[in-house]
Amino acid sequence: MTADTVTDLFEANRPVLTGVAYRMLGRVADAEDVVQETWLRWSAAEREGVREPRAFLVRITTRLAIDRLRHLQSRRESYVGPWLPEPVATDFGPSVRDVAEQAVLADSVSLAVLVVLESLSPLERAVFVLREAFGFPYAEIADALDRSDAAVRQLAGRAKRHVEERKPRYDVDPAVRRRLTERFLAAASGGDLEQLIALLAPDVRLVSDSGGKSKAPRRLIETADKVGRFLVAVAQEGASDMEAAIVELNGGPALLMTVDGKPDTVFQLEVGGGVIQRAYIIRNPDKLAGLLRVGPSWR
Repeated sequence: MTADTVTDLFEANRPVLTGVAYRMLGRVADAEDVVQETWLRWSAAEREGVREPRAFLVRITTRLAIDRLRHLQSRRESYVGPWLPEPVATDFGPSVRDVAEQAVLADSVSLAVLVVLESLSPLERAVFVLREAFGFPYAEIADALDRSDAAVRQLAGRAKRHVEERKPRYDVDPAVRRRLTERFLAAASGGDLEQLIALLAPDVRLVSDSGGKSKAPRRLIETADKVGRFLVAVAQEGASDMEAAIVELNGGPALLMTVDGKPDTVFQLEVGGGVIQRAYIIRNPDKLAGLLRVGPSWR
């Protein structure tokens, strides 16, 4: 296997490796570190006996991600306020032609699902990501995790039940979400509290993540009235030079607020029954910096 072939094989699989690592870790820098370490191990490996390079690379990436996740979980216990995954730009485009597959990938990278995955054990999370997001066969997952086929099936069943029980039931139609996002922006920026409350479910929840590095609530805000009043107040206090754009993040439309061209805030809404069920606000500057650069295809 020539050096060019080694590089080409790795680059051909990079989107999948990055997608697995990000869904495992919820942070771009950690995912990129894992993929870089995978490259170092792949380039130094004895590859003569490697029959399936993709499976070999996924195995390395998954094991590295599990190790890193175990370390990160202890650090997140001291995180200031709620923790949300780092938002990423997603554009599956021509790399994923099947509409059904696009829907599965978009759902598996959504903030709502990634938040639920935080409550799984590292092994359960790995099995769920490999099976539900990427459709890997049980035998291949068992090999990647050095577990029996039966053990992997048990982990997969337990993880899927856990996610299904806790994952909110939202509309995934991007057109519906975009229309409500546009109406939300108009009502909030215009200070129209009555119209904004009309867009919110009575038991709507607002979750914000600043990491203690920006101004944002450190506790969950609930009910349409409280969330609506908070959002109108935020809009009125916003910088006069703040600009808003609707972009695709984590498989769905989101509001990206910028100041002087730099990302300041991300709003993403989860919609169900024609109203907003949950609002996510991300203001931790460390989690927004990556939106300035063009990243890999988040398959």
